[in-house]
Amino acid sequence: MSTALVSVVVPVYNGAPFLGPALESLLAQDYEPVEVIVVDDGSTDDSAAVARSFAGVRVLEQANAGPAAARNAGIAAATGDFVAFHDADDLVPPTKLTLQLDYLAAHPEVDCVLGRQEWIDPPPWLARDAAFGELGGIPTPSAVFRAPVLRALGGFDASFRTGEDMDLLIRLRETGHRYAVLEEVVLYRRFHGDNLSVAPEPPQNRIRSLKAKLDRERAEGRSA
Repeated sequence: MSTALVSVVVPVYNGAPFLGPALESLLAQDYEPVEVIVVDDGSTDDSAAVARSFAGVRVLEQANAGPAAARNAGIAAATGDFVAFHDADDLVPPTKLTLQLDYLAAHPEVDCVLGRQEWIDPPPWLARDAAFGELGGIPTPSAVFRAPVLRALGGFDASFRTGEDMDLLIRLRETGHRYAVLEEVVLYRRFHGDNLSVAPEPPQNRIRSLKAKLDRERAEGRSA
């Protein structure tokens, strides 16, 4: 088992009702060492106070700028060799980080590892991912990245309010970095009606990401 420090970044915006259980599940990991960084993205509720009630949790506060900017603030503050992400309304099994860090230790050629998810009260309209058959797809909050790779990519594009995770994975693959998806469940997603992560993604987000990729390839003289 790896004993490298893992930084877990938790962006939150008005998530006080769910943040406590989310942090409890992170602090119950059977892996250590872990640092948990909560980034309060301009909440008007008690999110920051809830986070500060947990010993050892670092809390950053910023004006509301969206989840991508909040994650980037957490990445900048992280001191771990690996960076993981967690949404303030979700839960994780205690084995999540052990499973993923063991995989990364055994596969040094892989720079990001994701895993399966299970939904708590999913909506009936939630679709399955075409590639993996996963309900709601394979989510970024399941991911663990090697920190230097994540920083070399520039983190998330903060101009995206949704779809920033897909854009990051496009850039990850474009730059020759490999990622893997574990068969194990590493995330329990909570549906409550206000989830940004399952809001319909504007089609222009994907078009914009792919166009940016093509523009970079043309600028570097590569074929699409």
